[in-house]
Amino acid sequence: MTTLHRPAFHHVNLKTTRLQEMIDWYGLVVGAEVTYQYELGAWLTNDEANHRIALLSFPNFRDDPGRDEHAGMHHVAFEYDAFEALDDSYLRLREHGIVPELCLDHGVTFSYYYVDPDGNRVELQVDGFGDWATSKRWMATSEDFRRDPLGALMDPARVAADRAAGRTFAEIRETARRGGYAPEQA
Repeated sequence: MTTLHRPAFHHVNLKTTRLQEMIDWYGLVVGAEVTYQYELGAWLTNDEANHRIALLSFPNFRDDPGRDEHAGMHHVAFEYDAFEALDDSYLRLREHGIVPELCLDHGVTFSYYYVDPDGNRVELQVDGFGDWATSKRWMATSEDFRRDPLGALMDPARVAADRAAGRTFAEIRETARRGGYAPEQA
């Protein structure tokens, strides 16, 4: 019998027609720095790995105006250790004119979805329970998740205002699960 060795996820490779704009965006949004760059691509990382994001920019690449209707990857996700880091990131990016397209409390995660210059969706998230074992168990067994796996829409500005007013993440999550941060025009 052979042994199953489970590899860890390492990186995502994106094709782009705007290499420098993508490098700048990922640098600003997730703190990615270039490990190596040349005229046809770049490899970026925001941790100790040699790269977490690879960008290829071959001359024959074209933008896909129908990407939202085509099958393929929906988004990549980056996780923060704490809600405060997610909220701080939202406030910092908002100062740069970068705001999420969509925010959801999935129950297992509190998630803000951004769109990069090529139209790829990037989720910035924090675990809803503070540890993966609990959130994994909740996802597998919760009637709440079974009833609504996508979760509740949120207005991140209202979430940030409540945090600034002193509400805890647990209190904010409770409000979000009840739909208390629903955007005015959802």
